[in-house]
Amino acid sequence: MRYLFANCVLDTESYRFLRDGRPVPIEPQVFDLLRLLVENAGRIVTKDELIEAIWGGRIVSEATISARISAARAAVGDTGQAQAVIRTLVRRGFELVVPVERATAAPPASAPEVEAGPAPKATERQRIRYAMSRDGAKIAWAVSGKGPPLLRAGHHVTHLERDWQSRLWRPEFDRLSAGHTLVRYDIRGSGLSDPLRPGDGIEAHVEDVAAVIEAAGLERFPMIATLQNTAVAVRYIAENPGRVSRLVILCGYVRGRAVRENAPADPDADPSIALLREGWGDPTNGFMRAWLSMFFPAARYEEITEFIELIGAACRPEDIAAQRRVVDSLDAEAWLGRVDAPTLVIHPRSCAPHPLSEGQLIARGVPNAELMVVEGSNVACLPSDPAWEDQIAATLAFLDEG
Repeated sequence: MRYLFANCVLDTESYRFLRDGRPVPIEPQVFDLLRLLVENAGRIVTKDELIEAIWGGRIVSEATISARISAARAAVGDTGQAQAVIRTLVRRGFELVVPVERATAAPPASAPEVEAGPAPKATERQRIRYAMSRDGAKIAWAVSGKGPPLLRAGHHVTHLERDWQSRLWRPEFDRLSAGHTLVRYDIRGSGLSDPLRPGDGIEAHVEDVAAVIEAAGLERFPMIATLQNTAVAVRYIAENPGRVSRLVILCGYVRGRAVRENAPADPDADPSIALLREGWGDPTNGFMRAWLSMFFPAARYEEITEFIELIGAACRPEDIAAQRRVVDSLDAEAWLGRVDAPTLVIHPRSCAPHPLSEGQLIARGVPNAELMVVEGSNVACLPSDPAWEDQIAATLAFLDEG
């Protein structure tokens, strides 16, 4: 179904939103919110209805709801003051106040809404390049946006090009790129970078991030580190004092699972690795879905499907066992006290693979670090997560303090 209202088109079949004939990237929850409003145009949608439809009835804060409404208004070209399209009725709910036309057929190719528009903004494209690490490995990195530099060190199964097109990751990239020149990279063994080599460990990953930093011409810069790249970031900062101005850690850990308390005696004997090879990248494989659901227990069915496809494109099944061994054996705890950058540690309260105690360990070890606990159980905060807006807002506010 295609919904036409004001100067906008909401296409629920292609999952596209257009304004003035040009695509506007929006977060999945904002898309679902607009869909709920247009399907109930002229009727007040209560907050309870909104929470049930968008968050599945989970408890969310007023700030989270307000943030999604503000994003929806921005997408349609409305404001909280004008409320020409989306009206807020205090203590009652929200209403789409413009006429809506429903159309089932897509327009012909010559229709105005698909005509070529102006060149994309800086936040709508990225440029991918390669850096050479000390051992000769080629590491892919990407840059997007304009403004002061910001380095984002992602998780261990990324793909610069695929992630850029993903509804799971693109909203974060757009928010970060809106006020920064955002630099991202694929670690070795993942995405567009060279494969892992025998004997690769944390030292090789530290050399890789150093190569990206030099190739991007970063002198002094803030950094966002996620999951296993936290250990790499901590080592780099400790060995290169004064380079990183601020550090944000998202569900990070400096001890891989093989070096924590109660670690398995023989991590290589894990039978799940063999099963993963069989179902790697296949969303119809039941074991693959169950395995990924351990890391994203609150994710939706379609989000798990997209994640499986993304990581399947990012890493070959024959390489995943080697990748897991490196990640699980990372250990940078001894370097925490040498981190000289103001640090914000954001960690989900209920993450099972990387529990809150790992985030607390970092916050205790880094001098004067700040700990922020968000409600959630996923290893990465998704746009559909109620805490997503809180996390991105806290990240940007902390970076702006520097």
